[in-house]
Amino acid sequence: MIMNPIGEQMTNGETVENEEERLLKNENSGGDDDPKINYRGWKVMPFIIGNEIFEKLGAIGTLSNLLVYFTTVFNLENIEATNIINIFNGSTNFATLLGAFSSDAFFGRYKTLAFCTAASFLGLLVIQLTAAVEKLHPPPCEEHTTCQGPTDWQKTVLKTGLGLLMVGAAGIRPCNLAFGADQFNPNTDSGKKGISSFFTWYYFTFTIAQMVSLTIIVYIQSNVSWAVGLGIPAALMFLSSVIFFMGEKMYVKVKPSGSPITSIVQVIVVATKKRRLKLPEYLYPSLFNYVPPKSLNSKLPYTYQFRSLDKAAIMTPQDQINPNGSASDPWNLCSMQQVEEMKCLLRVLPIWVSAVFYYVVIVQQHTILVFQALLSDRRIGQSEFMIPGASYYVFLMISLAIWLPIYDRKVVPFLQRITRKEGGITLLQRMGIGIFFAILSMLVSAIVEERRRTLALTKPLEVETRKGAISSMSGLWLIPQLTLAGLAEAFMSVAQIEFYYKQFPENMRSIAGSLFYAAHAGSSYLSSMLISVIHHITARSETGSWLPEDLNKGRLDNFYLIIAALEIVNLGYFVLCAQWYRYKGTDNSSIELDKVIKQSERSGNDLSL
Repeated sequence: MIMNPIGEQMTNGETVENEEERLLKNENSGGDDDPKINYRGWKVMPFIIGNEIFEKLGAIGTLSNLLVYFTTVFNLENIEATNIINIFNGSTNFATLLGAFSSDAFFGRYKTLAFCTAASFLGLLVIQLTAAVEKLHPPPCEEHTTCQGPTDWQKTVLKTGLGLLMVGAAGIRPCNLAFGADQFNPNTDSGKKGISSFFTWYYFTFTIAQMVSLTIIVYIQSNVSWAVGLGIPAALMFLSSVIFFMGEKMYVKVKPSGSPITSIVQVIVVATKKRRLKLPEYLYPSLFNYVPPKSLNSKLPYTYQFRSLDKAAIMTPQDQINPNGSASDPWNLCSMQQVEEMKCLLRVLPIWVSAVFYYVVIVQQHTILVFQALLSDRRIGQSEFMIPGASYYVFLMISLAIWLPIYDRKVVPFLQRITRKEGGITLLQRMGIGIFFAILSMLVSAIVEERRRTLALTKPLEVETRKGAISSMSGLWLIPQLTLAGLAEAFMSVAQIEFYYKQFPENMRSIAGSLFYAAHAGSSYLSSMLISVIHHITARSETGSWLPEDLNKGRLDNFYLIIAALEIVNLGYFVLCAQWYRYKGTDNSSIELDKVIKQSERSGNDLSL
């Protein structure tokens, strides 16, 4: 008996792959004229996950330490640098919506990934040049002198590099995950299990890449050379591109099916046109129901939510039907399949809003925590080795990396025996647990910051120019809040990725992936707004700003408590949304449909269309 990478058994000489091929011939050949799809599943994962590892090593190795790079090499102030990072991250993550749309509508995921991988490499190369070439950054800020900021030309070169990184991330982030899932056959049990397991292992490798970037690469950047430290990520991105193109002939390349947004817009337009019409007593059997024979999307059952959209499928005497059963004018008549796809999107949006507020916690652990670490005792024991400020985020990754395999291999099977559910607990339940851990993380952050500040004012190790007093509190006391944030990510982020992928129509899966990053974008903007507003309001108080240049003179702990209170409200909102939510194609929806049809049959109505 052999075990494949996701733990499936292969016995009696019949492998899971052979079973997939057999089912593929019977169920998924599509027709005589359609080419048969050869799903290779885990066989191509070395290329996809290998590409993912080196791509993340390159991108994270640069982006994770940009905050320090801006303040030490480009001589920017802390708050200015923090806001630039937040705005850049927000813009980059929102750009994924455009990249996902282009992929699903025009280019396909493979071509999008190929182009954007090259753009990312060029972006990292340009940023490396800003460190390697003296004329591309301002002179070092010497002690007791006025620091010289970057010139317009230097800013332009830096923005060019950031812009190329934005283009690269716009396509890579939403398409990488969906492209990997495309390699598994969704019509077989092994393929479905492979997809679910792929989400976990994808995020696991992403975590490992972050850990390496936040330790080795960040250390080289901060203690050896910025030119070398930024050159390594550029080289790794080049290696990522090579690995990706090596598997080109083996990939399943799903062709773009046209703009998925068009169908959504049609439902809105037609429902608006027919808003004055009255819905029939027996909704589903009386509405226009048509699914294209070669549609990528699975057939969706009828649901009662957002019933006003059902009016888009009401047939009037003016509506004409083509011989193949489709509507002659889709801008005057939509099918219930289109309506239900629109409902899938609308149901997800309230959950997405909650995710925006959740990620505000993670943003703080990736930005402001760096300044906390720089004002703490970063030595390990009695040695002279000091942990770089940006490297503390690795403890969040370690927590995440340790928990994910345990959860996938031990916790899920245990919960499955208790709940009889495929994932042990539902995706929404996992998200709720993640928000709860995020609240704990912020509460611990406030307690630790209050202690750090007190020791900085009463028992400082030393006072550094432009930084302030270095607290005698060990930086290792920052680990508990990062550990809790890592557990929050293990529950929230992994579940959210899988949630978007499974709850969106199949032809919108790249857009589903971009929604995950759009939540990060919204949280980056929200965090930047919170910092600016609180800094502006508290600056007028007698005690001064909570978020000054020197954190020892502020009250960062109060800022953390405000975020904790915001997350408590967010958890209550999320619970309400989760209770209201209906999963795509669930048994409950089918039962509701059966009731509608049976009621219609008892009334003697014809169910045929």
